Amino acid sequence: MSCPSRPAATQPDFARMWGAGWRRYFFPGFWLVYLGQAVNGVAKHSHGLAAVTGYVLVAAFAACYLAALPMGWRSAGRAFWWLYAAGYLLTVAEAFIAGADALVFCVYLGVLTVAARNRRAAPVVLALTAAVGVLPRIVPGWGGHIDWNGALTVFLVSFAMFGFFAIVRSNIELAAARAEVARLAAENERTRIARDLHDLLGHSLTTITVKAGLARRLAEHGDGARSVAEIGEVERLSRRTLADVRAAVAGHHDVTLAGELATAREVLRAMDIVAELPGSVDIVDPTLSELFGWVLREAVTNIVRHSRATRCAVTLTPRWIEITDDGRGAATPGDGNGLSGLRTRLAAAGGELTAQATGRGWQLRAVVPGGTSHYPGRSDATLADFGGTSGAAARIAP
Repeated sequence: MSCPSRPAATQPDFARMWGAGWRRYFFPGFWLVYLGQAVNGVAKHSHGLAAVTGYVLVAAFAACYLAALPMGWRSAGRAFWWLYAAGYLLTVAEAFIAGADALVFCVYLGVLTVAARNRRAAPVVLALTAAVGVLPRIVPGWGGHIDWNGALTVFLVSFAMFGFFAIVRSNIELAAARAEVARLAAENERTRIARDLHDLLGHSLTTITVKAGLARRLAEHGDGARSVAEIGEVERLSRRTLADVRAAVAGHHDVTLAGELATAREVLRAMDIVAELPGSVDIVDPTLSELFGWVLREAVTNIVRHSRATRCAVTLTPRWIEITDDGRGAATPGDGNGLSGLRTRLAAAGGELTAQATGRGWQLRAVVPGGTSHYPGRSDATLADFGGTSGAAARIAP
């Protein structure tokens, strides 16, 4: 029955367990009915002033018990131990008035001992059990025999209350764990929304900026028809971006590799970047289509924003995607929000993201191990063309 020391229950936890106001004392007070044994002992063994004193002692013990029990559960501080010690003194005093019937106080002292959850709780409860059993045998006029029923009552009640307090404590911890899970779920949802909005808006706004700039240049050169067409694309992209943002906030946004390839082709064309893109995405594991779509989106966004590249190539296999360019890579060292978000997505899928300079450009590669796919060999000519770009998958020029 030994109980390890533990941090005090918080005030909200304490309030949930015991209630508030009078309800805090109703459950403990209900069991004070068994103090009637001590009242009966006073009536049998004392009269006059002694009887009045006995009744007052019973009432004082009940008050100490009701005040100490919530304290013992909450903090077991100095006030609790003063009341706890007062309970023993009142028990001794009552024994001179009510005789062996005063030993019923020991049941409540056992409950207080368990409530404090002190490491010495078990020895104290055993001592109380022994006292209740043996004292009637050795104190003259208390019956002359061992009170097995009283001893068993102290032990069983203390043990039962130990289990009760353990259940209540577990329920409080479970409620706290549920609250923490809810908090973490909300935090994860905020992180997901922030990451998706970054990926969506970063890419879409970059595309809108590029196409708006192209429309301006076309208008300046008198190509009104193409300028109007590009402005129309900007309008459609803006509407689509708005829908994507709403879907991302609602958690229903879908990204596909095929769709991102089509968008990448248009964006790279608008920037006059020669693109070598796969003709289809059938080779990719279907379960990785969305993930690789996010990778391609972030890679193309970074190429358009930072790289000043003139050529870009995308290579696909069943379980990895590689995007290379002949530009300067990221404008600043380290991962930005986009690459950090991609690493999080890849890690969740058991994959890995690498971003590095190749000597003649920049390479972004996402790999999700599994299956039988392997990284194909490359010829020296291919390496010379793109500083590390593989020609393993089919590509088409815009």
